[in-house]
Amino acid sequence: MTSESKENVSGFVIQGFSDTPELHISLFVLFLGIYLIILLGNLIIFLVISCNPHLHTPMYIFLQNLSLIDISFPSDILPNLLHILLTQQNNISFLGCMTQMYLFVALAASEYLLLTAMAYDRYVAICDPLHYIARMSRKHCAGLITAAFTVGFGDPVGIVALISKLSYCASHLINHFFCDISPLLQLSCSSTFSVELFIYIDGTLLPFNSFLLTLISYIFIISAILKIQSSEGRQKAFSTCASHLTCVITLYGAALSLYMRPPRSYSLKRDKYFSLLYIVLGPVLNPLIYTLKNREFHSSLNKMKHRCFSFFIFV
Repeated sequence: MTSESKENVSGFVIQGFSDTPELHISLFVLFLGIYLIILLGNLIIFLVISCNPHLHTPMYIFLQNLSLIDISFPSDILPNLLHILLTQQNNISFLGCMTQMYLFVALAASEYLLLTAMAYDRYVAICDPLHYIARMSRKHCAGLITAAFTVGFGDPVGIVALISKLSYCASHLINHFFCDISPLLQLSCSSTFSVELFIYIDGTLLPFNSFLLTLISYIFIISAILKIQSSEGRQKAFSTCASHLTCVITLYGAALSLYMRPPRSYSLKRDKYFSLLYIVLGPVLNPLIYTLKNREFHSSLNKMKHRCFSFFIFV
């Protein structure tokens, strides 16, 4: 029975926002606008840092990789959602569904770990500035980034392998706008206890350890800042980590609102909007958070604009 059920699964149907068909065009325009803002904002950050050697410091290299994640993360979900809203063709293959779920978890895990590495970078810059160049050399910086992506992309392999082996002999309608873990588990007609236990342990350890390491870094950072005698010095030291701290609060706040709510408050319809908030909030806000008051980045951006303008004039 189990093997027969697995053979019959060729794909799933994503429900999306079919409960509000009259809003599909409005939602398409809204999500397309959000997606374009995400692409534009993060692409500008990526290109400006890439083109300016003066910004090839650990802080900006981490930011460049964060912008790459913020482009890839919504790109895993939003293009398919836009296609569904526009064409009403909401079928997805089994392999496509597993791939989408894998990338969703992998990119989310990589972002947690990258933000933890960025917290360590700020810790060294404020608490041990004399050894900053040695401790955050290009080699060490590349090692932290490689570790973040390696662990992040290795983490969901077990989850996806276990979910792909489940039997789906009931409805293949996913009550969500993408292949998320919980809706897929609800469709399975085989026992999901061991899978849910593995997901709970794995899904708790990585974000919790990332949060714990980030929290410890900021305890030392705040302690070091409070020891600075002048208020101007304290303000200058805090400003170097304010953007990262805001980014961390945004990410973990969105994650808590999605995954750490009381069971009674769970609603499939409401979870769609919480998931959407989790997917787009960071990628939309991060470019603003990191560049709004960053004079060095603004200066590099203006130079890049001038070079592009000069190029088009001569062409």
